[in-house]
Amino acid sequence: MSHIRLTQVLIHNNPSSFNSPFIFDISFECVSPIKEDLEWKVIYVGSADNEKNDQVLDSILLGPVAVGQNQFVFEVDPPDANKIPKDDLLGVTVVFLICAYKGEDFIRVGYYVNNDYFEQELKDNPPETPDLSKIQRNVMDDKPVVTGFPIQWN
Repeated sequence: MSHIRLTQVLIHNNPSSFNSPFIFDISFECVSPIKEDLEWKVIYVGSADNEKNDQVLDSILLGPVAVGQNQFVFEVDPPDANKIPKDDLLGVTVVFLICAYKGEDFIRVGYYVNNDYFEQELKDNPPETPDLSKIQRNVMDDKPVVTGFPIQWN
């Protein structure tokens, strides 16, 4: 049985411009005492074709964690567009919110993300060099994919 139950994740600042930070408001319940900190991280998938384009946007250690309800806001920088293949900058990708205990991932929440131009003219005739200031990021937060993994807790 998991000692941590994710109860809610709200994504603020959504939709937003591509260069805006991701802001996650995370609520979870600690149902049994844990001795170590939790590691939370956000990974942006830069290309479905190659994991080397994935970016860890940030990671934090959270602890000590009290038994009961817990809540925090995790704000992370946007991905570095220079590390994303130009052909993968627009369209659908994925962002993961992951929590680990003692180096073992026990929950992963995946969200589809759609990046597209604000203006119809740019959608119809995209510039050869993407204009990041005119790209909108929309995290499809109504249908997260939540995966749990069994781990050794103590």
